[in-house]
Amino acid sequence: MQGLFSIKSDVFSFGVLLLEIISGKKNNVRYSHEDPSTNLIEHVWDLWKDGRVLEIVDSSMGDSYPAHEVSKCIQVGLLSVQESASDRPTMSSVTSMLENETKMPMPNQPAFIIKRTIIGQDSFTSINEVTITAIEPQ
Repeated sequence: MQGLFSIKSDVFSFGVLLLEIISGKKNNVRYSHEDPSTNLIEHVWDLWKDGRVLEIVDSSMGDSYPAHEVSKCIQVGLLSVQESASDRPTMSSVTSMLENETKMPMPNQPAFIIKRTIIGQDSFTSINEVTITAIEPQ
């Protein structure tokens, strides 16, 4: 991104972190043998569309969590990782959504991050065509 970040970059990072905490898994873990590019965000999005989003909750939680609150947190997470930065809430809106019982908008498709390995490099490409490359010394 040539050193330029949206003011909504922190919101995106927060959304990823929130989904990682709820699932107990990192975003870069693969969730499908049929499609090895499936990451946490894409997996949560697929479950959300199918109405089965609580399946992402860390199994060590058992049934000892308030489903309504966890669903709200997942929805906030998905709102925070929407593809378009302009669709993402501000951090103050995120705080308000988490603290209050308000009607929240439905999330739009998130930005899926796909990791490709190129000899000596890790390159991350999102569907909005932004690429970040980390070069590793030999």
